[in-house]
Amino acid sequence: MEDLAKTYEYLKQFLTDERLQKIEHFAPESSDFVLPVLEDVYQFRNAAAIVRSVEACGFHKVVALQEENNFEPNLKVTKGADTWVEVEKLPRNMESFQKIKDKGYKIVVVSLENNATMLPEYEITEPIALVFGTEMEGVSQEILDFADETLAIPMYGFTRSFNVSVAASLCMYELKQKLLKSDIDYKLNEEKLLKMKIRWAVNSMRSGEQILAKYLKDNSIQS
Repeated sequence: MEDLAKTYEYLKQFLTDERLQKIEHFAPESSDFVLPVLEDVYQFRNAAAIVRSVEACGFHKVVALQEENNFEPNLKVTKGADTWVEVEKLPRNMESFQKIKDKGYKIVVVSLENNATMLPEYEITEPIALVFGTEMEGVSQEILDFADETLAIPMYGFTRSFNVSVAASLCMYELKQKLLKSDIDYKLNEEKLLKMKIRWAVNSMRSGEQILAKYLKDNSIQS
């Protein structure tokens, strides 16, 4: 923890006052209590819109499961949100889901299947990995069978599904409101918060990765 704090203090000197103030202002509200998991999303605009919505709600990590498609958000659509959101890319297989579950997340699939709980009635009580399927096929049956729960968004027209980026936006916003109204300690712990601030600082600097690498090497700190 001490090394993380010293690293962040070192990097702060390279930031503008404005950027540092933004990092310090928005970091305390960040959370990984809800972890969006995207199953092989292939449209760049959808990928970007999801990243943008996730960041706007104060959740700063996305897991992208890749099989046929690379998760490459359209930077014009992210409006800079890609600077703040960490994207962890994993292969689209059940081992990846088990890895997420082993980190303490309940696997919750957004789908109308399996007697899904409607979003307004859903009670969030523990960390959840919220899984969104591909644009055309939705969530695969294998993942539905593996999931702990399913969650659905109420619809009131003839259309029976939302675009995946719209669904992600609705879910992330609604779940954030539920957390804000709860007594749950959903924010990042001190170690995770420092790691995130370091990542934000590095992403805010020209040659940030090189500056960080040199500092860690000069001070014999393992990344």
